Amino acid sequence: MIMKWTINSWQNFPIKQVPNYEDKKLLKNVEDELSIRPPLVFAEEVRRLRRRLASVAEGKAFLLQGGDCAESFLEHNANNIRDSFKVVLQMAAVLTYGSSLPVIKIGRFAGQYSKPRSSPTEIIDGIELPSYKGDMINDMDFTLEGRNPDPNRLLMAYDKSASTLNLLRAFASGGMADLNKIQEWNLEFVSGTDEVNRYIEIAEKISEALTFMKACGITPSNTLQLRETEFYTSHEGLLLNYEEALTRKDTITEEKGWFATSAHMLWIGDRTRDLDGAHVEYMKGIANPIGLKCGPTTEIEDLLKLVETLNPSNSYGRLTLIARMGASQVRQKLSPLVKAIKKSGLAVGWCCDPMHGNTVKATNGYKTRKVDDIMEEVKGFFEIHYENNTIPGGVHFEMTGQNVTECVGGIYNVKEDNLSDRYHTHCDPRLNANQSLELAFLLAELLVKKRKKVLNNHY
Repeated sequence: MIMKWTINSWQNFPIKQVPNYEDKKLLKNVEDELSIRPPLVFAEEVRRLRRRLASVAEGKAFLLQGGDCAESFLEHNANNIRDSFKVVLQMAAVLTYGSSLPVIKIGRFAGQYSKPRSSPTEIIDGIELPSYKGDMINDMDFTLEGRNPDPNRLLMAYDKSASTLNLLRAFASGGMADLNKIQEWNLEFVSGTDEVNRYIEIAEKISEALTFMKACGITPSNTLQLRETEFYTSHEGLLLNYEEALTRKDTITEEKGWFATSAHMLWIGDRTRDLDGAHVEYMKGIANPIGLKCGPTTEIEDLLKLVETLNPSNSYGRLTLIARMGASQVRQKLSPLVKAIKKSGLAVGWCCDPMHGNTVKATNGYKTRKVDDIMEEVKGFFEIHYENNTIPGGVHFEMTGQNVTECVGGIYNVKEDNLSDRYHTHCDPRLNANQSLELAFLLAELLVKKRKKVLNNHY
């Protein structure tokens, strides 16, 4: 007998990465409080994103997903939110030119406060304590009090997410997304050093396009699309009691259904994608677009079953497969999965996460990622899709608008010796603003070359 899905049916399935709360009564009180708080996103926004992601899967739009590895309560302030949003806008403008497609912008913002960990505990100086699992669960402070999961942090995460969303909505519609302003920021970037001169051609062509539109009477002052933008939020749907408490039934429109209202999009991580696990059970019943991380251990048979389970209607926009293979394995591991999905006729979008498979330990002990490895995985991802005549739909970066030194390489040549200068991440290393923009320009070059090749073959 097949069990009927409900918002809490996931509780009947095995679950991984769940924190062990000591105060169960307090946890229940917090969950009850969350269940009566307002939703953070609206059902129609979620449906609109599904339509946008359907366009991505069909090659009619390009996906840019980016933001913090793990958001921090301590670093939650208007300047940090603004700076990260600004970088996403700058990257999107460059990628719009490179792809000649609208860019769908989804942030790892307003909810990315929990993280799966490879080990439930860590040992420092002979002391073993629970691993840090994100600010909505416990604290970075390596003390017993700090590392014990605290239910009140769920409410703090909700409050921080609500204020972040409020500011993002204001930025998106209040003038910060003005394309002329974004272009000015990008021109400042390409005039920074001799190393970025290679990107001046792309930046100048964007300027020429804006000048042409202005001559035709199309300006931000009279064209909404040039001064405002759609922006969506996402996070890993890891803490299912939090997600359940914020799951709401749409009672306004004729299209009924249950929606996770903590974000527009949720994804299932590589560590929690068990077909018979709680995370898949919860995700299959909500109407939100879903992401599914696919790592080098993903088996073809398992992936096909997961896709059929999570997208039973086989509709574009519902499910995006986020490949995270690593630069050294992407060509070998991704190709069989792409071929199998294509052969099966399953409707999915594809996105490249070139971050998680490229984490290494520097000689000085810091976790880091090499910009060259990140770009190499992106290139491999696109090559595989071009070879199979499938759609490389987008990219997924861990990044920040801050001038951190966490990833090595890039035009300003961050070295291992520089990592300690501004290593602020609460979890994995992030691209800084300049490295993020550099990757956007490199990717734009890749996309432009492909477009020119297609045009040459056509004529």
